[in-house]
Amino acid sequence: MTVQRRRRIIKRQRSSVGLALVAAISFLAGMTDAMGLMTLGDFVSFMSGNTTRASVALMQGDVARGVLLIGGLITFVFGNAAGVMVSIKFGPRVVLLLVSAILAFAALSATERELQFLLLILAMGAINSAVEQIEGLPVGLTYVTGALSRFGRGLGRWVMGVRGAHWIIQVVPWLGMFAGAIMGAVLVREARDLAMWVPSLAALSLAAVAFQIPRRWQSRFIQDR
Repeated sequence: MTVQRRRRIIKRQRSSVGLALVAAISFLAGMTDAMGLMTLGDFVSFMSGNTTRASVALMQGDVARGVLLIGGLITFVFGNAAGVMVSIKFGPRVVLLLVSAILAFAALSATERELQFLLLILAMGAINSAVEQIEGLPVGLTYVTGALSRFGRGLGRWVMGVRGAHWIIQVVPWLGMFAGAIMGAVLVREARDLAMWVPSLAALSLAAVAFQIPRRWQSRFIQDR
């Protein structure tokens, strides 16, 4: 086997593992977002939606809700920053352990809805640092508007004769989030507050799987520092 062929095989394997991880994390994000929406009434990963909701709440005089939503936006930013810092210091695999711990605290905060809301947002912000790209192509984990946009633009280029199929992978996070949201809705309907423990256990399971992925492969899933 030539060196080039071996490199192509490794690249395909690395891409497949990365896409599977993206799908799983997006599933977790969709499940958590659906739980947050059904239990708390607002999104915990869809910050575009929360921006609009905050603006409407403030204009309608619901200052308390508007301030809470703005606090959620700030928390999401800090969650992303914390995730990046942990990823740089300890590696992206440890980010999933951090997310699992935050989600566990959120599950324990069932009686403090505002705190639970902010903790869920913090976790969803941090998890974005677990996988940022697949072979140089950016992917989103807790939001799929960008993925759908990149998919649509890639489709447009393909129709116009610009060949290349890399854009197709952008549908993976959307499918993961869609399936996860369905699961989250089912869990809340069947288990109520106990359902909040499922995302924490899921993140812990993903961390265990991620620790089996070679470190040199995972270094290709994050942006150059």
